[in-house]
Amino acid sequence: MSKVYFYYSAMNAGKSTVLLQSSHNYHERGMRTLLFSPAIDTRAGVGRIKSRIGLDAAAMALPADENIFHHVRSAHAAQPVACVLIDEAQFLTRAQVEQCTDISDELHIPVLCYGLRTDFQAQLFPGSAALLALADNLIELKTICHCGRKATMNLRVGPDGRGLKEGAQVEIGGNERYVAMCRRHYKEALA
Repeated sequence: MSKVYFYYSAMNAGKSTVLLQSSHNYHERGMRTLLFSPAIDTRAGVGRIKSRIGLDAAAMALPADENIFHHVRSAHAAQPVACVLIDEAQFLTRAQVEQCTDISDELHIPVLCYGLRTDFQAQLFPGSAALLALADNLIELKTICHCGRKATMNLRVGPDGRGLKEGAQVEIGGNERYVAMCRRHYKEALA
């Protein structure tokens, strides 16, 4: 039975690294995977998944209005697909998450989604909320705060390095813009 998996964490926990390793494992066994990355995330270039440790791979750039199910069904009919992997899954729409469940339920292909649970204001992203509600398996990937405790929060920092309380929910960035922290140090950084 195929399932939808949601691997979630704070920033810098290695989500993209785990995704790329999972895809590699399928390829090593002669199985085909399809990789998706939201078109909004252009840090590694459009249609690229890149981990902070240097691994990268081509992916389909996924606009918010793309029907993932139709794309996967068509690709699977041409050549069997063993697994679908989606990076930055917090940017999926509710409809796209529902399409992921259709891929699993109707096409019998596992869907592995990797993303943040919450934004810099500790609010759920729409894609994350839908995945928390609909995914078959929820797997937390862990990273650490500077104090050594588990980091669960994503602090957005300004050019001066100070924590920001306000702004748009989506602002693409990496280490220069976000710091993973435990809840205590996140709250202290915003005080």
